[in-house]
Amino acid sequence: MKVKEKGHTLIITSNEGTLVEFIEKLEQQYQSSLVDANLVIDLTTASYTVTEEEIEQFESLAIQHMEEANKSFIIVIESIDFNEFDGDLIIAPTLQEAHDLIEMDEIQRDLGF
Repeated sequence: MKVKEKGHTLIITSNEGTLVEFIEKLEQQYQSSLVDANLVIDLTTASYTVTEEEIEQFESLAIQHMEEANKSFIIVIESIDFNEFDGDLIIAPTLQEAHDLIEMDEIQRDLGF
């Protein structure tokens, strides 16, 4: 797992062999160093194929992060039909779009929404 900081956002990329290993490592690191930042999970360079069902494994961590930490949690992946997901997971096709979504979330939080 690689972590890159950009402002109030951490961009996390996977260098693990499987999505399950990546999620386990992410959950282990979450409380100690990831809870206070907006998180972008970048799966665009992952060495494995990710299905829509596998993406849903992030749902509990995403909900916890958005509700308890009041921060953004966005998954970046190009090869997924974004219309298949409900409001619990935020999916973006590019890193730029993920950063744009975080900016909008920050504005909403500043305005008290």
